[in-house]
Amino acid sequence: MLELKNLHFTVSDENGEKHILNGVDLTIPDKRFVVITGPNGGGKTTLVRTIMGINEASAGQIIWNGEDITSLSVSERAKKGISYGFQQPPRFKGMRVKDLLEIAAGESLSHAEACSYLTQVGLCAKDYVDRDVDASLSGGEVKRIEIASILARKSPLMIFDEPEAGIDLWSFARLTETFKAIHAKRESTIIIISHQERIIRLADEIIVMAN
Repeated sequence: MLELKNLHFTVSDENGEKHILNGVDLTIPDKRFVVITGPNGGGKTTLVRTIMGINEASAGQIIWNGEDITSLSVSERAKKGISYGFQQPPRFKGMRVKDLLEIAAGESLSHAEACSYLTQVGLCAKDYVDRDVDASLSGGEVKRIEIASILARKSPLMIFDEPEAGIDLWSFARLTETFKAIHAKRESTIIIISHQERIIRLADEIIVMAN
C-alpha cells in the first residue's frame, strides 16, 4: 500500500515560495490501477517524482508497505520495488537494449525472454534487441524500451509519466493492451499520469489534480 500524508513540495525563487504540492493526502491500496489526470501545471508530475524520490518532499510522509520512505534516495526506493518511467527517458550510449533489460530484470535473459518484453510494448524485437539505447533511436522508441525495462523489473509499484507521449497510434494501442494485461495479473500497483481516455478507462480509480 502507498500512503501520502500531508505531502508538501515547495520551491523558492526571486519571487518567493511557490507551493506546488500543498498537503496531499492519498492512499492507494495494493494492486490497484490509478490514473492521475488534470490540467497542465496542476502538480501531477511533481507528485509522482516526489513519490519516486527525484524531488525531496518539503514536508509530510510517504509510506510504502508500512515503511516511511520519505528520507530514502531514488536508488533505495528502487530497491524496494518502485519503478518510474520518465516523460523523456534517458539514453545510454554503448549499452544494448538487451543489456538494459537484463540490468532491469536483475538476471540474464534469453534472447526470447528479452524479445518478449519488447513485443509487449509494440516493438519488432529482432530489430531492437541488439541495438544501442542511444541517439539513433527516436523518442518514441526509447520510451517504449524504457517501459519494457520496467516490465522486466516486475516491480510491485510501477509509475508511468505520460507513457503515450511521442508514441504512434499503433504502438499506443499495443501499450494500452499491455497495461490492461499487467493489471489483469494483479501483481503490481500501477500509477499512470495520462490525458488519454483509453488509458483512463482502464483505471480502478481516477485522481484529478489541479492548482
